[in-house]
Amino acid sequence: MKKLVRNTFMLAALPLAVTAAFTGTAAAQNLSPERKAEMGKVYFERCAGCHGMLRKGATGKNLEPANTAKLGQSRLEKVLSYGTEGGMPNFDDILSKKDIADLAQYLQMPAEAPPEYGLKQMKADWKLIVPVKDRPTKKMNNVNIENVFSVTLRDSGEVALIDGDTKKIWGIVKTGYAVHISRISASGRYVHVIGRDGRYDLIDMWTEKPTTVATMKSGYEARSIDTSKYKGFEDKYAVVGAYWPPHYAVLDGETLEPLKIVSTRGQTVDGEYHPEPRVASIVSSHDKPEWVINIKETGMIKLVDYSDINNLKETTINSAKFLHDGGWDSSKRYFLVAANASNKIAAVDTKTGKLAALVDTAKIPHPGRGANINHPKYGKVWATSHLGADVITFIGTDPENNKQYAWKVVQEVKNHGANSLFVKSHPKSKNLWADAPLNPDPKLAGSVTVYNIDDLGNPDPKPEVIDLAAAANLGKTKGLQRVVHGEYNKNGDEIWFSVWTGNKTEPSAIVVVDDKTRKVKTVIKDQRLVTPTGKFNVYNTQHDIY
Repeated sequence: MKKLVRNTFMLAALPLAVTAAFTGTAAAQNLSPERKAEMGKVYFERCAGCHGMLRKGATGKNLEPANTAKLGQSRLEKVLSYGTEGGMPNFDDILSKKDIADLAQYLQMPAEAPPEYGLKQMKADWKLIVPVKDRPTKKMNNVNIENVFSVTLRDSGEVALIDGDTKKIWGIVKTGYAVHISRISASGRYVHVIGRDGRYDLIDMWTEKPTTVATMKSGYEARSIDTSKYKGFEDKYAVVGAYWPPHYAVLDGETLEPLKIVSTRGQTVDGEYHPEPRVASIVSSHDKPEWVINIKETGMIKLVDYSDINNLKETTINSAKFLHDGGWDSSKRYFLVAANASNKIAAVDTKTGKLAALVDTAKIPHPGRGANINHPKYGKVWATSHLGADVITFIGTDPENNKQYAWKVVQEVKNHGANSLFVKSHPKSKNLWADAPLNPDPKLAGSVTVYNIDDLGNPDPKPEVIDLAAAANLGKTKGLQRVVHGEYNKNGDEIWFSVWTGNKTEPSAIVVVDDKTRKVKTVIKDQRLVTPTGKFNVYNTQHDIY
């Protein structure tokens, strides 16, 4: 069989019932059932995150046959090959020409829903590998785990736990396909990781080497997890949000035993029923027993009180479609989340349980967690970069001391390109960094923009643009060398970037930059670093420092 994509780990492990959902017949189509199933896997891996399992659209456009047939085979092939200015990446360096042609044909066929997945099946698939009573009662290693980085190795279905002090790999742990995020328990002991295939792993860092102690499956596709962080509930619960089926599940925080499932299907903010409202992101409050759960398609934000899970309480806040990712302001009272296809940021006051504002921004904000800085002119602000615009946007977040700027776009500055995924700073840093990894221009995809925060008060602040792909010195690769996801170390004096080729057969690297001098300190290269993408520092992730 010809090569399909460079990352088939996830779908090879899916139940046959899911693969069967991609093999229905359609009249006047030339794909065999086997080839249609293969293209369904490619779509699931590469496209469903933006366009939805049912192809109804979210960040990406609706790809149901009524729309794709209008584009036609030739136009679809061009879009798949070369991407779009709106943030869709090119696939001509990932898929073969035949794969692109067959995927374009697949997109003109009717979409079919995968099976449901309930609590009974979830409990059957849950595995407690090391019971709590058999785990260490004290740390059994000399690693400074507060400065460990959990690094997603996208195409190998693993995470690398890297010692931030020595820059050495402490351990490689098998996980689900394309781990989307790592989260840290309130105690700082456990790393929680969620793969896009819905596999959830709990990793113990008190063992001699990082060890998976429990695993479960939250559904067929997932993106978000968090833990209970409020005093008295540390490590007691975990929560996982699924893309399919659309629901969130409450779990035991130390064993991942499934306890409760809550469906997210229902009405959108426009009053229309949606069958696939996916859980886009989750954050955990430090000030009350509450999770903030963001439902992508409906545009609704759920404040979920976990103090009594048998009588679970939800506060539902209407915002805007389509919710994606976001983070806390510096006070951790307000949560800001991108409604990226609506070109808005929603700000939620978690103290009052109400929407503070909907802020219009440039096209397709994509903040990751965003970045909190003290602006020399506007005070406390939160920043986002954008998939669809070459700017970094600053929003005022201090209604008590700077009411005139609160929940307003107070400034936009230039990024080196559009197609950005992450913006990053640190309370101890004077720098603000932004990437542009999905830009089709190799030079822009491999570079980062960095601003001196003090300069932002000037009429026309000038950034420095640094080519980190060149600094990694990986040589010529087939795929673009995309620099992605800056992450600070615990002390805030280093920032780590991934140089991701998107090809598990070609070298990738992590570039460690001195935050003060902006010079490369170390390039971490190791054949085990297979397509590194997201990096999550234990201390910063545990305490929501960004």
